[in-house]
Amino acid sequence: MRYIVHILLPDIRSAYNVGSIFRSADCFGVQKIYLASTTPRPTDRFGRSTSGPQKEIAKTALGGEKTIAWEYSEKAQDVIKKAKKEGFIVVAVEQSESSISIAACKKILAKEKHTNVLCVFGNEVEGVSKDILKLCDHTIEIPMKGDKESMNVSVCAGVVMYEFLK
Repeated sequence: MRYIVHILLPDIRSAYNVGSIFRSADCFGVQKIYLASTTPRPTDRFGRSTSGPQKEIAKTALGGEKTIAWEYSEKAQDVIKKAKKEGFIVVAVEQSESSISIAACKKILAKEKHTNVLCVFGNEVEGVSKDILKLCDHTIEIPMKGDKESMNVSVCAGVVMYEFLK
């Protein structure tokens, strides 16, 4: 099954992580990235991309910030509500007692014939907030085999994009 994948990045702190996610999104064929709340954007409010976090995004995105459609929203919740109205299933990527594997999620989506997926990735320290998790249809996690309990958000996003778009 071929998925249409959009990404939501609420409160991501690092412009380098944002840029890396744009680069991976371009590589894997993600259609759109939503940036919410405090997440840095590829351009400032004047459309410039030459200083501060915009320069850091450009450095790691290597042009992906120009090839992937993106939109900014003050509230991630507004993006989720809009996506659901447009027929997207919202999947949070977060470790929790109720999280399931990506493979299990894909089986559910295939059974329900859903092809539009909005993947929500959380803040580097706090993860996906409880308020946002409540709005998501599914919570998935990447199985960890080492001593670490988590991975960098941009690496995690790359793994999830690959799994949905391979």
